[in-house]
Amino acid sequence: MLEEKPLVITKEDDLLPLFPRLPILTSLQAGWHGASFGYMCQPASAFPEVSTPLWHSLIIFTHGARVIHAERKMDGRKHRDAVVGGDIIITPVNVGHQAAWDAEGDFILLAIEPQIFACAVDETADAKQIQLLPHFATPDPLIYQIGLALKGILESDPLGSRLYAETMVNALSVHLMQHYSTRKPILKTYKNALTPRQLQQVIDYIHEHLDQNLGLAELAALLPMSSHYFSQLFKQSTGMTPHKYIIYCRVKRAQELLLKGKMTIAEIAGAVGFTSQSHLNFHCKRLTGVTPKAIQQR
Repeated sequence: MLEEKPLVITKEDDLLPLFPRLPILTSLQAGWHGASFGYMCQPASAFPEVSTPLWHSLIIFTHGARVIHAERKMDGRKHRDAVVGGDIIITPVNVGHQAAWDAEGDFILLAIEPQIFACAVDETADAKQIQLLPHFATPDPLIYQIGLALKGILESDPLGSRLYAETMVNALSVHLMQHYSTRKPILKTYKNALTPRQLQQVIDYIHEHLDQNLGLAELAALLPMSSHYFSQLFKQSTGMTPHKYIIYCRVKRAQELLLKGKMTIAEIAGAVGFTSQSHLNFHCKRLTGVTPKAIQQR
């Protein structure tokens, strides 16, 4: 009797019919590059053996201390899991994964394209040879917190979440390489900052494209360098992550436009890259202590 082959999934939408319920929250409309996010709450159920040749898959369980028992088959190996919130499961590209579980639970399903994973630290000579390994349920507080952070940004600012998400996925990729791969990469320690010319090039680009949904890889490619390298050097240079710096620039530009009094607050929000007037209100009050309306009335 021939062994049944895994169902090969090449489109994210093809995963959805395998679950009884649709996701509660996804990144599909958020403009993320190289990664996608789904937050689900599923009843006791099962899915057939599947493999994904185009992305690595991570399941991050978020249902708290309650134990959910599962029978799982991954990479030809069978395992019984007693899963609690904070546990994770890693399924690399082309690895078959099949599961059945006995109770309702919520979890995050995160997909990362292999080139994003490999390029996170591509200044490391052996990065392209590092392969992610499959792992059954295991606790990982850092991955759990990254998952919750991605959920939070999608809930609060989905259309403005790209840069933050890419930064988190970059950090996640480095962590996966260090702890769940065939070989631990040798990462450089960055004590220097960007050169004045490099920093000015990035700052000019940010100001010229402030109304756009900027990405981490997009900024790193200006120099060019890996996202991991760029993030660390940018923070050394400015004291802020790229995401925080861009929020700061948007608020400063908004202040200038508010004082001119020629545009509505909603128009200004769009002109400086905020996805809504409420997001401008939130960040303006957080960074300046006053609302856009109060600034406009000065």
